[in-house]
Amino acid sequence: MKTTIERSALLKSLNHVQSVVERRNTIPILSNVLIEARDNAVSLTATDLDIEIVESIPATVGQAGATTASAHTLYDIVRKLPDGAQVELDYSETESRLNLKAGRSRFALACLPREDFPEMASGDLPNRFMIESQEVVRLIDKTKFAISTEETRYYLNGIYIHAAETNNVPMLRAVATDGHRLAQVELALPNGAGEMPGVIVPRKAVNELRRLLDDNEGGVEIALSDTKVRFEVGDTILTSKLIDGTFPDYSRVIPADNDKVLKIEAKEFAQAVDRVSTISTEKSRAVKLNLEGEHLTLTVINPESGTATEQVVVDYAADPMEIGFNARYLLDITAQLDGSEAEFALSDPGSPTLVRDTNDDGALYVLMPMRV
Repeated sequence: MKTTIERSALLKSLNHVQSVVERRNTIPILSNVLIEARDNAVSLTATDLDIEIVESIPATVGQAGATTASAHTLYDIVRKLPDGAQVELDYSETESRLNLKAGRSRFALACLPREDFPEMASGDLPNRFMIESQEVVRLIDKTKFAISTEETRYYLNGIYIHAAETNNVPMLRAVATDGHRLAQVELALPNGAGEMPGVIVPRKAVNELRRLLDDNEGGVEIALSDTKVRFEVGDTILTSKLIDGTFPDYSRVIPADNDKVLKIEAKEFAQAVDRVSTISTEKSRAVKLNLEGEHLTLTVINPESGTATEQVVVDYAADPMEIGFNARYLLDITAQLDGSEAEFALSDPGSPTLVRDTNDDGALYVLMPMRV
């Protein structure tokens, strides 16, 4: 194999693929990236056996061929090369070394056989549809903060994507929850998504997809079955296994009749929560909200470091109420709001609270209260 690639193009692709590779691997070949040169292009492939990412970049190919080399080492080398450098990759089977040249720099990297690199068969993916990049970004950014990190509840370790209806209008809905808070975002159902099964896309695949979308302005082509999903973003294909589990009936925790409505300036509220939570304990992060008339009083009491209170002017006409929340969760939700105003629909101190974004009808959040 002999090929020449522009340094910035190679770095961008290596940045995408190396992030899939785990730093510690018991299987040596999984630490490597597969490099294949043919037809004026080089494709880079990385996998952890659950996710596979393949990216193609234009190149001058002198001799077609393929090999594998350490993904992180190769990325670190190319990252440190000067801007505008032309990177020559030369692999000879007799040496089993990948020779890299750029300017006056020379590297010889150990390789493992291309035949040892595992291929992730995607199988038949009968459901296919297209979504604009900014819509996929919206679905991810407004829900991923609520993905559970508790491995024992593995079925909550991703975003649940499925076809649903809102007011008899077909929608594509994304939901994530960790049992303490829930995020639900939806958009008009794309053509071809009507028959899709409900799938749980794992956290790692969600994060890798989000990284790819930073550089993409076009659409994302999605193909899926009930076991795998594939995302095509420009010249990159990300394939992932889905979480094999049943997502809980989340609709049961979304309150429908919370009649105490609080409207508040979102940024001002978030800053007040952030200030008073400075003295809260790292474990509980509890903040008490006392609602009475046009005033909301935030209180944090920490027996070790003292107390903090702050008053915020709000729009609230219901009966006085006192309710507690985890400050971190409040800040996570308010960070997702596009509008200047947040709307909280409350019931009582022990029931879930519904939070809506006045600027995005397709997004809602549910927050469980705390005892304070």
